Amino acid sequence: MLDKHFALRDRTKRFALRVIKLCNSLPRTDAGRTISRQLLRSGTSVAANYRAVGRARSQAEFVAKVGVVIEEADESLFWLELLVESGIIPKPRLDKLIGEANGLVAVFMASQQTARRTPMKGSRKVFAPPISRSPDRPIIGSPN
Repeated sequence: MLDKHFALRDRTKRFALRVIKLCNSLPRTDAGRTISRQLLRSGTSVAANYRAVGRARSQAEFVAKVGVVIEEADESLFWLELLVESGIIPKPRLDKLIGEANGLVAVFMASQQTARRTPMKGSRKVFAPPISRSPDRPIIGSPN
């Protein structure tokens, strides 16, 4: 499991580096500069936020942090698509990077779904004994 984490850490860092190189090559037009800033922020944020995933202290925190990674990867995908659809960069030049952004979104969505279904290793569910109801002590949240 740790090998997968480090492999994804490297993969997200490589993605960030590719985004940096792309942003440095964008035209210095208003649109190019604006998209460059946005893509640079979201594309590097994928790697930075994935590093934070490894420090999650609970399953809920893990799911939330992975959610941030998904949002940033999907936003990066949006900016890449916008570069193509606006005609700033030809599609063939961005096909691999768009494919990697899609792949990262898919990997992290699957990871998030798995984490929601499966308890974290080392955690255990604690089941409290049933609460008996007495007239002088109603169950909180009970309709009666």
